[in-house]
Amino acid sequence: MFRYVLRRLLVAIPTLLVIISLAFFMVRAAPGGPFDLERKLPPEIEANLNRVYHLDEPLYQQYFRYMGNVLRGDLGPSFQYPDRTVNEMISDGFAVSFQLGMTAIVIAVLLGSLLGISAAIRQNSNADYGIMSFAMIGITIPNFVMAPLLTLLFAVDLRAWFLQHGWNDAWLPRAGGWGEYGLTQAILPVTCLALPQIAYVARLMRGSMIEVLHTNHVRTARAKGLTEWQVIVRHCLKPALLPVVSYLGPACAAVMTGSVVIEQIFGIPGIGRYFVQGALNRDYTLVLGVVVFYGALIMLFNLLVDLAYAYLDPKVRLQS
Repeated sequence: MFRYVLRRLLVAIPTLLVIISLAFFMVRAAPGGPFDLERKLPPEIEANLNRVYHLDEPLYQQYFRYMGNVLRGDLGPSFQYPDRTVNEMISDGFAVSFQLGMTAIVIAVLLGSLLGISAAIRQNSNADYGIMSFAMIGITIPNFVMAPLLTLLFAVDLRAWFLQHGWNDAWLPRAGGWGEYGLTQAILPVTCLALPQIAYVARLMRGSMIEVLHTNHVRTARAKGLTEWQVIVRHCLKPALLPVVSYLGPACAAVMTGSVVIEQIFGIPGIGRYFVQGALNRDYTLVLGVVVFYGALIMLFNLLVDLAYAYLDPKVRLQS
């Protein structure tokens, strides 16, 4: 096990270097620069800024300088926020994005799995059709549509109705911000972020559970007199979770590094919002830092998925 994990980590290093290299040259190839403001800077000031941030050097020198800093764990200073480093911004943003994403993922796995199992054991029934219809709606309606609709319904119309009738609206969800009002600010963004994941998990769990329910060892378990609940928990749940675990690897990395749309709509100071601001401002180091962090998380979660496979399926053995 240890040798397998070590080998995967060693293989991940060159992969991450390729990702950084591609991102570095793609960002620099984009038109504009970090100091191209609406109001043109005097040439001498722009030259001083380029010299301070080493933007006056040839591109290959900037590349090797950046790679050397990354290998030391230094993602550099932000061009647009000179009093903060990219490491500090990612650290602050990930703390918020992790809370938001982890809550959404936990809800999605629990609720999606229950819905998928319920649909599978009632295959081709009205309950099955209803659950799958809900899942299809959750997949097809994008976040940038669902978020304003839920905001208008709960944070605007319902709140106005409560205020109009003199009722306390302290428990109703709020439309923006993070942390000032506690749980009420997290309800809407977590719900919007979790809905598509619930739908995907439910569909995956349903298909996998139906397949497992028709295997020989499940028929044997039923023939021994086990109840349906015992059959599902003891014999079906682990193998049925395999496709869900495969999906959750990249999904967790994407959700926990912040949803660009959700964080922009609700004004949440997470990594996704920083990434958008960095891209609009041509903040090279901030954009590259988020890409590096996201790539590292993808590799980490894929490794965790492989380890989870070995636990869930006895037929899977990790090569030492």
